[in-house]
Amino acid sequence: MAASLPFGLLDWVVILFYLALLVVGGWWFTPRHTGTAKDYFLAGGTVPAWLAAISVLSATQSAATFLGGPDFGYHGDFTYLGTNLGGLIGAIFVARVLIPRFYAARVTTVYELLTLRYGVLATRCTGAMFLIGRVLANGARLYLAAIAVAMVMTSTVSAQGIVIAATVLVVASFLSTFVGGLRSVLWIDLFQFVIFLGAAIAVLVFLRLSIPATNAEILHGLAHAPGNVDKLRLFDFSLDPSKPFSLLAIVTGIALLYVASSGLDQDTTQRLLACRDAKTGARSLYWSVFATVPVVAIFITIGLLLHVFYDRAELMGGATAIAGQAFDGEKISIFMHYILTQLPPGLRGLVTAGIVAAAVATTNSALNAMSSVLIQDFYRPWRERRSAAAEYHYVQAGRAGMGVIGVAMLGVAVLSFYWQHYAKLGLLEFALQVMVFAYAGLLGVYFAAVLTPRGNSISVIASLIAGFITVLLLQPGIAAAIGLPAALCHLAFPFQLCIGTAIAFAIAVAPRGQRDANDRPGAASS
Repeated sequence: MAASLPFGLLDWVVILFYLALLVVGGWWFTPRHTGTAKDYFLAGGTVPAWLAAISVLSATQSAATFLGGPDFGYHGDFTYLGTNLGGLIGAIFVARVLIPRFYAARVTTVYELLTLRYGVLATRCTGAMFLIGRVLANGARLYLAAIAVAMVMTSTVSAQGIVIAATVLVVASFLSTFVGGLRSVLWIDLFQFVIFLGAAIAVLVFLRLSIPATNAEILHGLAHAPGNVDKLRLFDFSLDPSKPFSLLAIVTGIALLYVASSGLDQDTTQRLLACRDAKTGARSLYWSVFATVPVVAIFITIGLLLHVFYDRAELMGGATAIAGQAFDGEKISIFMHYILTQLPPGLRGLVTAGIVAAAVATTNSALNAMSSVLIQDFYRPWRERRSAAAEYHYVQAGRAGMGVIGVAMLGVAVLSFYWQHYAKLGLLEFALQVMVFAYAGLLGVYFAAVLTPRGNSISVIASLIAGFITVLLLQPGIAAAIGLPAALCHLAFPFQLCIGTAIAFAIAVAPRGQRDANDRPGAASS
C-alpha cells in the first residue's frame, strides 16, 4: 500500500479557511431572535422551494455518497445512479399523498399526523421508532465521515481514531445549529453543498487530466472491462434478490426507501414542512430528486476513472500496473486512498473540507430533526400536562435535546466500525442497510393510516415492532442461523424492506379502525 503524503501548509490553510467561513456563515445566517418552537424547528414556515431542495440534497448526499459513490463506481458500474428512478417514484407518492396531509394537519413533525388517526400513543411510538432508526442511520453516516477524517489525521482507521474524528464532527455540527435551529441549518447546508460539490468537480477534473487516454478510449475501455464487464451499465435487469440495485429492487424496495426517507423521516421531511405551503414543499422535493442525478453521477464517474487509473494499464500507458496491485488491499475507500496519496497540496485540503462539509450538513440536520421529535412529540406533551411553560422554554429544550442525541450518535458511530467490518458490506450498501430497520415498520403504519380506515394504537405498536424484527431476522447471518429458507438468507436490503413493510402493514390493518377514548388527541396516555 502506497505511503500517504503528509498534509502540507497549503492543505491546512484551505481547511482553516473553510472552518472560518463555516463560523462566519453560521453567525451571519443565524436569526437574531428565535422565539417559538416553530421558528426553531420549521424556520417559521417561510423557506423557498429552491433552498429547501438544496438542503434536502445536502442532507441526503452525505459522506456515504462522497466516499461510497466512488467506491461503488470503482468496483461496479452506474447502476446506483439508476436508483434515482426509485427516488422519483417515491417522490411522486410523497408529493401527492403525504405532503398535502401534513400541511392540512398543520404538524411540526410528520408523526403528529398519526394522532388524528390512532391517538397520542401511536404518535409517540412512531416518533420513538424514528429516533431509534435515525440514530442508527446517522451514526453510520457519521462513521463513514469519521473514516475520512481519521485517515487524514493518522493515515489509518482504528476505533480510537473513529471516536476522535466523530467527536469533532458532532461538535462542529452541534455548534452550527445550536442557536438558530433549522434556519441556520438551511443556509449552512447551501454553503456546505457548494464546498461538497466544488471539491468533487475539482477531483474529477484533476483525475481526468492524469489519464493519458482519450475520452473515446476511456468509454470503450469502461464498456469492455476485464471479465466482459460493462461498467457503463445503468440498469441491472437481473432478478437475483441478492442484488441491491437491480431494476426490480429499484422499482420496489428502493422506491419504498425513498417514500420513507422523503415522507416519513423527519430529518428530510422537516425541510419540506418548512415551506410556505404544500405545493412549495412538493416542488422542492421534485427539484431535489432531479438535482441528485448529476451529483451522484459525478461521484460514480470518479470511481470509474479510479478504476482506469489503478487497474487499466493499457489506458495509462502501462504506468499503473504496480500501483494497482499495491492498492488491492485497500478495504475502506479507494477514493480516500487516492486523496491521501495522489492529490497535490491545496486540492487535498479542499477535498478533505468537502468530506467534512458533507458530514456536517448531514449531522446538523439530523440533530435538529431528532430534537424536534424528542421535544414536540415527547417532552412538550409531558411538560404541558404538569404546568404551562413559555414558548422559548421549548427552544432551550430543543438545544439540550441535540446534545443528548449527539452523544447517542457517537456511540453508534463506534459500533458501526465493527458492524461494517463484520457485515463486509460496501459503504453505500452499509449506509442504506442501516436505515431499513426502522423504515419497514414506519412504512407499514403510514400505508395503513393514509390508505385504509383500519388499525388502532395497539396494532401500530405491534406493526412497528414486527417491521424491525422482520428486517433483523432477514440479516444473512441470523437468517442462516435460525434456518430460514435459502432464498431468504441472502436478500438484498431493498427486498428485506419490502417483506418487512408487507408484514408490518398486514399487522397494522388487522383490527378495525377504532380506538379508546383515553387515546384520543389531547387525552392523557401513559
